Amino acid sequence: MQRFASVIGMKPEHREEYERLHADVWPDVLAQIYKSNIRNYSIYRYGEILFSYFEYIGSDFEGDMAKMAEDPTTQRWWDLCKPLQTPVADRKEGEWWSDIPEIFHVD
Repeated sequence: MQRFASVIGMKPEHREEYERLHADVWPDVLAQIYKSNIRNYSIYRYGEILFSYFEYIGSDFEGDMAKMAEDPTTQRWWDLCKPLQTPVADRKEGEWWSDIPEIFHVD
């Protein structure tokens, strides 16, 4: 199992809509997340920063993420969410959500 964390910004005027969408995530989006071997997925908000955490239980992360990205329902969901998000300035090239390295963990 691998743990992943990432952040992205959000403009204050989009907070209500973003939270409304995530209070009722489409069942097909949730099913795709599960099929992509993602578990224990959470998004937190701190001011205008969104923090995402999930655990990956598969063996081909890039392949599973590519399959998720190809899913038409997931693409429609992202089309709704993406305009509400603002990538952080220091993200790496090609990132939308900026990956955060893990520096400590204890079970």
